[in-house]
Amino acid sequence: MLIGMSPCCHALVPCAGVGQRAGAGAPKQYRAIAGEAMVVHTLRALLQVERLASVLVVLSPDDTAFEAAVGELVHDPRLRVARCGGASRAESVAGGLQALLEQGVMPHDWVLVHDAARCLVEPAWVDRLIDACRDDEVGGLLALPVADTLKQQVAQGPDARVAATVDRAGKWAAQTPQMFRLGLLQPALRQAGEHLTDESSAIEALGHDPRLVRGDLLNLKVTWPEDFALAERLLGTV
Repeated sequence: MLIGMSPCCHALVPCAGVGQRAGAGAPKQYRAIAGEAMVVHTLRALLQVERLASVLVVLSPDDTAFEAAVGELVHDPRLRVARCGGASRAESVAGGLQALLEQGVMPHDWVLVHDAARCLVEPAWVDRLIDACRDDEVGGLLALPVADTLKQQVAQGPDARVAATVDRAGKWAAQTPQMFRLGLLQPALRQAGEHLTDESSAIEALGHDPRLVRGDLLNLKVTWPEDFALAERLLGTV
């Protein structure tokens, strides 16, 4: 870290997906939940976190829906857009990290990668992560200890059967944001390849141990069609 320069925090939201599992027929981030596009709920919460110097949304190069979908949020001076999204999450995050560097973000600055589909995120949870990780050598992520009994399947599809019961002791379900320094995360992603499902995995592959910060059960990722109904009920009560 440079002497006299405290690291800043920046959010990075990969938002280039097509929503195939959601069955939405269009990118799920633009599907309406409680009267607004899902991504609007996500971005509004992040923009309420005062310690985030910027919120960068990584879009597909041919995305023409974002500005209309987010409405007045597009005028927030901390909201930035980079149309450099790739075919995978890892590609989109890598493109976003490069965009942050080109915008003047420093390698020692923190980047909080957050799923656009975790639209129930609350500013307090993001602040909790920042508080826990800002002085950490590695960084960390929001996660929850696994409460359910875990089963290993022996076959795919409608004929799936149980092969074994997996010990759930010490196992956590990863959430986002996941908070790492740009200068550590960028080479970690480059080395790990494009098939990762989260940033922590790339950091772990370098031999580091990210900090687990307790998340919240409501910080669910809207993935399947039934998730939209649940998110609608929860956001409709806010």
